[in-house]
Amino acid sequence: MSRISALQAVAFSLAFAAAPALNAQGLVTTHKLSAQLANQLVGDSVANCAKNGSKVVAVVVDLDGVRQALLRGDGAPIHSMDNAYYKAYTIASLGLARKEETTKAIADRMAKAAPTTVPQTPLPNVTYAQGAVAITAGGQTIGGLGVSGAPGGNFDEECARGALEKIKDRMK
Repeated sequence: MSRISALQAVAFSLAFAAAPALNAQGLVTTHKLSAQLANQLVGDSVANCAKNGSKVVAVVVDLDGVRQALLRGDGAPIHSMDNAYYKAYTIASLGLARKEETTKAIADRMAKAAPTTVPQTPLPNVTYAQGAVAITAGGQTIGGLGVSGAPGGNFDEECARGALEKIKDRMK
């Protein structure tokens, strides 16, 4: 093989070897709720809890932890503003890796974990309190819905699940 042909062969091989790396630097497609569905989720969550006498805050976040919708129900405690966000953020971020559907599932896992595997310093915006549900579409988590203010995280979660049930057929 001539020297030029050998160099061309090497260059050709390198070009094909680099092709997957170039594709990996392209666009990434993500999904998130429309503003209409996000607003319906927080509204329905707050309304569900109000029917049971609870004054709550509901927050929807996307996978970047950005608030898409937030509603503070009449009379909901001020600390619930942050807590609902922390719950939504936690399920959208920590739940994603292990396909956990609720902050309760995360808390249950953490309670069983060896102390050396549990973070020793608080993670920003993370709580292990019950009351958030993963928002999924096509089997993939696309965000989180957090509710806070009811007299127990199980009631917060129940209000969130009821709201998600109402829109599940529209998340396609």
